[in-house]
Amino acid sequence: MLKVVVRRLLVMPFLLLGIVTATFLLAQFTKGNPLVSIIGARNLDNAEVVAAAKARWGLDRSVPERYAIYVWNLAHGDLGTSFRTKQPVLKDLAQRLPATLELVICAMIVGAAGGIALAIVSAEFQNSLADHAARLLALMGSCLPVFWLGLIALFLFSVQTRLLPGPGRLDIRAVAPPTVTGFMLVDTLLAGNVAGFIDAARHLVLPSLVLGWSVMGIVARMVRASMLDVLGQDYITMARAKGAARLRVLVHHALANALIPALTILGFTFAYLITGSVLVETIFSWPGIGSYAVEAARSLDYPAITGVTILGGLGFLIANLITDVAYAAADPRMREAT
Repeated sequence: MLKVVVRRLLVMPFLLLGIVTATFLLAQFTKGNPLVSIIGARNLDNAEVVAAAKARWGLDRSVPERYAIYVWNLAHGDLGTSFRTKQPVLKDLAQRLPATLELVICAMIVGAAGGIALAIVSAEFQNSLADHAARLLALMGSCLPVFWLGLIALFLFSVQTRLLPGPGRLDIRAVAPPTVTGFMLVDTLLAGNVAGFIDAARHLVLPSLVLGWSVMGIVARMVRASMLDVLGQDYITMARAKGAARLRVLVHHALANALIPALTILGFTFAYLITGSVLVETIFSWPGIGSYAVEAARSLDYPAITGVTILGGLGFLIANLITDVAYAAADPRMREAT
């Protein structure tokens, strides 16, 4: 297993360089004038202002020069400066990432727990009404558009019934706690603000359910297929013949082995949600990486767009590494193969 980790770590810089190169070139050759977001449309006719802006942001250099400078700065931990916020992109991402991680972690918990529960019910009661209902819920989670689910959830639970709050991480009248970790649930507890913790938790419910439902569908289908395969094995039949409790057979014997193939999809799903939660964050006014990417795309903020893409690529590479390690740890056959 150590060889797998070392091999992945040695390859990761080259893969990340490929992601950086492709993203940089796509950003450079995209139609659009970034000067609009830098100096405004009114100043585009002012030659002096345009020349000064190009010199300030390096837009007067050739593409190979800009690429070499960007890679050199990236190697030193500099992702450039945002055209829109005028702050280092790394600082912007560091401020936004905790909000996205908090949402994604909650969504993964909802999706994984719900998907596994649906898979167990569906596999144990195969071809029954419960099986059909569980598969329908999983299919709906995979097929229904996230933006539609988000709007419907807001309309039903926030506007009509007012059971849950609307967009944002806290009530608009609430005072945000001092930023320690960036995770609102953690920071409110550290500040001793129980009411703020409850408010933050209530604001997390709707976006977590909407984002987690898509994960639930993927997990349910994969774990169900694995469960059906495992439940047909001889050791499951033997365990049942010995009088083992039904729940013990399902959870201890069947589920423990059925979850191994699902590790791969869980790892990649987590990485995908970090940058793929754009629509949910936009609908719920969630100040994370997704909404930051939308704002950057609207203003042709190339450094910010490239920074978000690099962060997403790095997330996938790290998720791939962690998934391989987890897979090898869970399956002895994989440890022997590596």
